[in-house]
Amino acid sequence: MGMGSRIEWTEATWNPVAGCTPVSPGCLNCYAARMALRLASMPNGTGKKYRGTSKRARDGRPVFSGRINFGDDDVIDQPRRWKLPRTIFVNSMSDLFHEGVPLGFIQRVFRVMEECPQHRFQVLTKRPERTLKLASALHWPTNVWMGTSVESREYYGRIRSLQRVPAKIRFLSCEPLLGRLPRMPLKGIHWVIVGGESGPGARPMDGMWVVEIKRQCEKRDIPFFFKQWGGVNKKAEGRELQGRTWDGMPETTADVVGS
Repeated sequence: MGMGSRIEWTEATWNPVAGCTPVSPGCLNCYAARMALRLASMPNGTGKKYRGTSKRARDGRPVFSGRINFGDDDVIDQPRRWKLPRTIFVNSMSDLFHEGVPLGFIQRVFRVMEECPQHRFQVLTKRPERTLKLASALHWPTNVWMGTSVESREYYGRIRSLQRVPAKIRFLSCEPLLGRLPRMPLKGIHWVIVGGESGPGARPMDGMWVVEIKRQCEKRDIPFFFKQWGGVNKKAEGRELQGRTWDGMPETTADVVGS
């Protein structure tokens, strides 16, 4: 799976890895687990990559099974065939730093990113502790943005791990936002995305939680991106906050897309 994306803060997705394991409350209604079940039924190579990675829990919810599948050479090399510059979300259907992904494979993905300086690559993980542990074994080109998910204040430790990762751009995805995030440790963070949960069983998000994060970003001059209110019908809820959309992105210079 690598294509144009409907995710508001990126332009394309690239999935050299498929499958994951729930690690925190933000994983409860994972959209990727739902999508993996559908993709697994496809008769082509895409279906093969996703088979066995997702299952239904006792209550009928799609959940990741913990099985990790890897893309073939064609999938791994896909960004090389995209000549026009793109902003690419890496592993929208998995976590590159899942414990089931060996260092050698991660290094191979990083080599592809380094050798495609025309693109910007957005890597998002719920496991920044492992990212930090492996960071010295990876080369960090300036076109790789590294982020972590923070759904509640219980996971501020993820931010502190990310702050020590030597990426040019470090960002937070506060989605699904499940509670207040007061006094976030934002030193060395270059971008913050906020969004409510969407789809079946979506948990509500309080608007004041969003405004509180936005104010913290404004105080530190950090670009703020409001992705969505979420809900069962996210299109109906829209993505305006205080009468407008917020589409802040990190300021990058020419050397950020090179290495």
